[in-house]
Amino acid sequence: MREIQFDAVVVGAGAGGCCAAARLAAANRSVLLIDDHDYLGGRAGTEVIDGHLVNIGAIALEAGGVFEETFSLVGAELDIREPKPGAVFNIDGKIVDVSKGGWGLLLGGLTRHATKVLDQFAQAKGGNLPDGRQSTQDWLNGFTGNATVHAIFRNLCASIFAMNADEIPARAFLTYFTSKGAFKRFGFHPRGTGAAWQALADGVVRKGGEVWLSASATRIEIENGGVAAVHVDRAGQGVRVKVETVVANCGPRALVALTGEEHFAADYVRQTRERLKPAANIVYNFASREPLMSPPGIMTFAKTRRLCNMANLTATCPELAPEGWHQYVAYAVPKPAIGDFDSEGEVEEGLKDLREQIPGFAEHAKMLSIRVMRDAWPAQRTGAGYDMDQATGIEGLWCVGDAVKVYGNGGTQACAESAKIVVDRIMAGERQDTVTA
Repeated sequence: MREIQFDAVVVGAGAGGCCAAARLAAANRSVLLIDDHDYLGGRAGTEVIDGHLVNIGAIALEAGGVFEETFSLVGAELDIREPKPGAVFNIDGKIVDVSKGGWGLLLGGLTRHATKVLDQFAQAKGGNLPDGRQSTQDWLNGFTGNATVHAIFRNLCASIFAMNADEIPARAFLTYFTSKGAFKRFGFHPRGTGAAWQALADGVVRKGGEVWLSASATRIEIENGGVAAVHVDRAGQGVRVKVETVVANCGPRALVALTGEEHFAADYVRQTRERLKPAANIVYNFASREPLMSPPGIMTFAKTRRLCNMANLTATCPELAPEGWHQYVAYAVPKPAIGDFDSEGEVEEGLKDLREQIPGFAEHAKMLSIRVMRDAWPAQRTGAGYDMDQATGIEGLWCVGDAVKVYGNGGTQACAESAKIVVDRIMAGERQDTVTA
């Protein structure tokens, strides 16, 4: 087995892994970023189908904040185009632009109890939040029984967190919308989401690091309670990478399997089995010669079976599709999103919604791909409110990504934030004497 050495190895080149590698490289650590796929981005990567650049899962890249800061650290360009307006709602065929009026505009015309709901948002912004045990659906039931309002909240939960309103704690939902920046700035990448990760990877290489694709971590070696090496299968050749720091973007469950349960505290292993709640969604990528949607951003629906939102990608990024084509992506969240479900039946429920909600879909849509994100490849490795700590209890071994998010956060910003926290803890020399839930 060939042997080499780096300061840090990042296992998994998804959003959190790419951001962690970039931050480590910017801090002058020699970094090796590996992934077992032949592309960057993981569940936020891009593939080519019939000449279309098709995003595998996530599409929205958030401007500003920790995410954009990560690009600047390695001199990488965050090339995104922001749709104007970014977010609209489709309520029984009527398009409502919430970019200026926010919650007041959205709820004011739907329920006479809007003031009560808005007051709860104001209280949450001031720090008065539910205790975390009450679901968003049960919380909302305390203020309104309006079916359209409940449908909107369900589809917001589904769009952002890949969870139904009865699955996400109201505390997590309100935290996101009052302190994490709801209706925030976001955009689409004109060369597909995967191109953003390529920009970060190129930045890592410019800083002296390396990026290996189609390279699988087969074992993380532990000696005296700390990381010693990562064993990598690269094109059939075994490589032992001596290292003091490993950042895992594969999720705590996979990390335990790579490392061996015997090296972790019993409570950490228990959390990987009992605390984490993987959340599923269904991604429909399709195109048409005729326009099927006029708003240029993301449209969230009200009353649907499973469909929660739809994005008009080529309105701002025509490069994603061959000339003359309009390209879209829609998301549906199954019931339940956390737990077992009939994939085939849930896919069909989403298709029924598309046929009903989008005039001309049945006649003009060309389906590019339908992907059910579940099990080992879920939309979220854990739903919001059920995350673990980034620390693992093993010296030099850390987690980033969507299983170790800051409470109530979501999207690429949450993954980038987890990477910043971990790299800051590494650079501060923090020891892992305890692991918190």
